[in-house]
Amino acid sequence: MSHTVLRLHPGPPQEVDLRGLYLRQELHRQGSPHAPFVYADFVSSLDGRIAIADRVPAELTAARDLRLLLELQAQADCVITHGGYLRAIGEGRLGDILKIGAAEHGSDLRDWRSGNGLPPQPTIAIASASLDFTMPPSIASDTSRVLIATTRSAPAARRRAWESRGYRVLVAGEGRWVEGGPLTRALGALGHRTLFLLAGPRMLETMLRHAMLSRLYLTLVHRLLGGEPPQTAIAGPELRAAGRLRLQTLYQDATGPDGVSQWFAAFEPER
Repeated sequence: MSHTVLRLHPGPPQEVDLRGLYLRQELHRQGSPHAPFVYADFVSSLDGRIAIADRVPAELTAARDLRLLLELQAQADCVITHGGYLRAIGEGRLGDILKIGAAEHGSDLRDWRSGNGLPPQPTIAIASASLDFTMPPSIASDTSRVLIATTRSAPAARRRAWESRGYRVLVAGEGRWVEGGPLTRALGALGHRTLFLLAGPRMLETMLRHAMLSRLYLTLVHRLLGGEPPQTAIAGPELRAAGRLRLQTLYQDATGPDGVSQWFAAFEPER
């Protein structure tokens, strides 16, 4: 994939290679088990419509954005996903990218991990309050690589069923949803330093509210989508101060999905 993008921030403007753009940020060297580096990635239209597990608009889909997502995933000790994504895989609505190096635009990334002292594959942590999902083939055969995070009120029979199959189940929340603070601390206690959120708005929200998010990557496609109901990157009540972000990097891609331009941006919360 040969392509350049224009770095706008920090200046001065400069053309840089897209391939390796996020690998060069060396996220795998960030964080510690006591304070994991937690980062997320979303793609959005100008009116705030995002790609989610049960709907990925074709207008937001591009190989270059996928390449950057795979570069972010490749740097993680642990990838946090959710039951909605696994259900979408099982129903054929989304592709399975949980195995590093398997996707078409990321075939080099397993070698990159090896060259940077990382194990061939990251741990996969599945956040699910209902525990109602099917394990995809890419991870089903390796129970040692998979953790399941749920709440104290999760169905006991389903929890026992997953444990009987050899999966470790963590409790990371008391109510209806898996919570960012307990989940981050539990994964850190297991030695994970970098956590990538391959999840939805609910996980992003709880990580922000619990002051666990370290960086948000956002691909902003320069078009308006419309449609009902709208799905934005945040679910739940107002974030107020927890939602304050500061721009870290900004790149412009002149030709994004369907020929429109797009920005690749990264933000960090203001503590």
